[in-house]
Amino acid sequence: MTEPQDTGRLQQQRKEKLQRIGQLGIDPYGGRFDNVESIQSVRAKFDEKEQGQKATCAGRIVLLRDIGKLIFITLRDSSGTIQLGLSKKLLESQWELIKLFDLGDVIGAEGQLGLTKTGELTIWVEKVTILAKSLLQPPEKFHGLADIDIRYRRRYVDMWANPEVTDKFKKRIAMISTIRSLLQEKGFYEVETPMMQAIPGGAAAKPFITHHNALDIDLYLRISPELFLKRLLVGGMEKVFEINRNFRNEGLSPRHNPEFTMMEIYQAYADYNIMMELTEELISLLVEKHCNGVKLQYGDNIIDYSRPWRKASYSDLLKEFSGCDIHDISSVRKKAKTLGVEEAKKADEIVINELFELTVEKNLINPTFVIDYPAPLCPLTKRSKTNPEYAERFELYIGTMEIANAYTELNDPAVQYENFVSQLKGEDEDEDTFRSLDEDFVTALKYGMPPAGGLGIGIDRLIMLLTNAASIRDVILFPLLKPEVKK
Repeated sequence: MTEPQDTGRLQQQRKEKLQRIGQLGIDPYGGRFDNVESIQSVRAKFDEKEQGQKATCAGRIVLLRDIGKLIFITLRDSSGTIQLGLSKKLLESQWELIKLFDLGDVIGAEGQLGLTKTGELTIWVEKVTILAKSLLQPPEKFHGLADIDIRYRRRYVDMWANPEVTDKFKKRIAMISTIRSLLQEKGFYEVETPMMQAIPGGAAAKPFITHHNALDIDLYLRISPELFLKRLLVGGMEKVFEINRNFRNEGLSPRHNPEFTMMEIYQAYADYNIMMELTEELISLLVEKHCNGVKLQYGDNIIDYSRPWRKASYSDLLKEFSGCDIHDISSVRKKAKTLGVEEAKKADEIVINELFELTVEKNLINPTFVIDYPAPLCPLTKRSKTNPEYAERFELYIGTMEIANAYTELNDPAVQYENFVSQLKGEDEDEDTFRSLDEDFVTALKYGMPPAGGLGIGIDRLIMLLTNAASIRDVILFPLLKPEVKK
């Protein structure tokens, strides 16, 4: 490990090189650099039989071998790496500049393509340009920055020290593009709804509070776009979706980040069965296009995405894994108590759900639609016509994680109003956030919202699964972290 005094000395050397570059009359931070080709495209176009092929590339120096009158550099851009060969004989006029290069510098190079004796594709450089001098020493283990905390705090270093990190985020981008394309093909409109809301709604979560000075009112960063998207159904947009940020003022964990990406979809004249079909189609398409096969590693498990996926009722799964009948509340409470749940002052449905979380979720490895939830847990959901004790809701679990949540949406304004009131009465009196009933949403329902199915998918968790990422922080470019303690 590099000692602090060594780090200071190396940084001082880099500053001195910066000054020397300036003394040569060269801008160490470059400027416009035209006709750049990606390294991937240069490799693809190279034909060993064709003479005189040239290339122009730009990127970061990740390896530098100085053997006197010949210097070999490995250059990396966002598409890959290529070797540069710099000969003093060819670059006599620029040799003084070249000798000032360091690992981490960003340079541009133009020259002729060829193979070395070992068969390595190389640009034999005829002109080189400094584009950005790096003043900080790269990580000691340049090809594998290992410190997790540093990787998250300095993602900009993590991405070029660990190329697979960039590959993972490119895969994320491609998957989201696939999602958008499928939904647009099906006639959905992508919309944007307010991030700042006067009333936090659409989910049971603690919001972040901010203040608007001009209006002198408190606002909330949204915990869900649901109620605004449903307003669009009332307005006549029958198929809508939004992929955007939600904010929840809650804890950090490998599966939770206070700022996260959620996709919500609403379709008029549909129900939770149609949302189930859409969810399975969408995720299966991602697996087909962006993964290798239908059996994918996630942590210690192999997840089988083969269709059709399992569907099982909430009550059947509770019975299967806890041994308790959902209607035998005394046995449910007894079992929950043995597992450490402080159940005495909690409502029956809350105890049932905590027992479900403790006994069932850890067993849901392969994709499983958990259907027909206890109605009291679902204030925005239509109840089953055959059994009003249950709501037409599903949650999709994969790899023990909840990935999607969907409803047959409640569109009766009177029932919705009563559910809102009931939900507010159940709020913790010690809660330090202000909540109020969204009367405008109830008003919207009074104008008539068509029957609909609604679906929410946690994009970050889905990407975690499909890229075998251990933590949600591995699939968020800049995750929230505690402030760094300065030594």
